[in-house]
Amino acid sequence: MDNNTREELRHLLSSSGTMAGLCITGTTLFSTMRRTPGGTVVDDIFVISALLFLLCTYCVFWALRTKHQRTVLLLTRISEVLFAVALTAMVSAGFIMTYTLW
Repeated sequence: MDNNTREELRHLLSSSGTMAGLCITGTTLFSTMRRTPGGTVVDDIFVISALLFLLCTYCVFWALRTKHQRTVLLLTRISEVLFAVALTAMVSAGFIMTYTLW
């Protein structure tokens, strides 16, 4: 594995862990504020995003530990897709949360 891929994976590892924590915080926030009508949809989106970020974290960790170049490339690609999908879902939940609170 080259240095650029390794650095990219290390950044993705810390970012995905942080984003999973933010999604769990968002879920907790909406669980305590059940008075909003869009809360259940936002809860579900945040939970799905958190799970995708955690899967991304797992794939990155596995990619950093394996020695097979082909497996590293596959896990890197999977991690990037998981991160992009989870981030898109999290931003969507943020828009819904802002709309329902505003």
